[in-house]
Amino acid sequence: MSDEVKKDEVKKDDATKVVEDKPATAVPQSSVFSMFGGKKEKKPEKEEEEEEDKSGATKKDDDDPEAEADVHFEPLVKLEKVEVKTNEEDEDVLFKVRAKLFRYHADTNEWKERGTGNVKFLKHRQTGKTRVLMRRDKTLKICANHLVKKEYELKPNVGSDRSWVYSVAADVSDGDAEAQTLAIRFGDKEKAEEFKKYFDQAKAEDK
Repeated sequence: MSDEVKKDEVKKDDATKVVEDKPATAVPQSSVFSMFGGKKEKKPEKEEEEEEDKSGATKKDDDDPEAEADVHFEPLVKLEKVEVKTNEEDEDVLFKVRAKLFRYHADTNEWKERGTGNVKFLKHRQTGKTRVLMRRDKTLKICANHLVKKEYELKPNVGSDRSWVYSVAADVSDGDAEAQTLAIRFGDKEKAEEFKKYFDQAKAEDK
């Protein structure tokens, strides 16, 4: 009986010895837990603060448009404001209306369009003379520019109650004074009659 007890003790000692002699392998608990959805190992507070500071600074730089460099370029040439004169500064506008203007060309025996735009009666403050001035839309190029003389006469255009035909001795719209025959057409009869009223008024004031 005693021999059996001794043998059991020897076996226990040998087993214990084997366990103690076998090198222990450390299992990284954090890896195991994270692999299966467990809670990750908590980092030291100092490291967490440093990472938050870095990530926060990066996000701020990305979101803040003011973080980009403010680049300012000086113009190479500074343009001064230039006052544009129309030669209408000493005149008052008596009447203005939209119209389409045509000019008769005797050499080809045909009417050609001069342009569409605003036509105005302008009265000079000093001389009291009235002229007709018309500029094309968009380009504002002059297509009619002449004084209203007492010998000028508006004649109804054949087949239209909203247009007039008349001749002038000197139109300077192209630079040089030229005798021209013009036809002017309006949007309706009322505008045509209004134009004639101011035309006849300017004729009466011409001396």
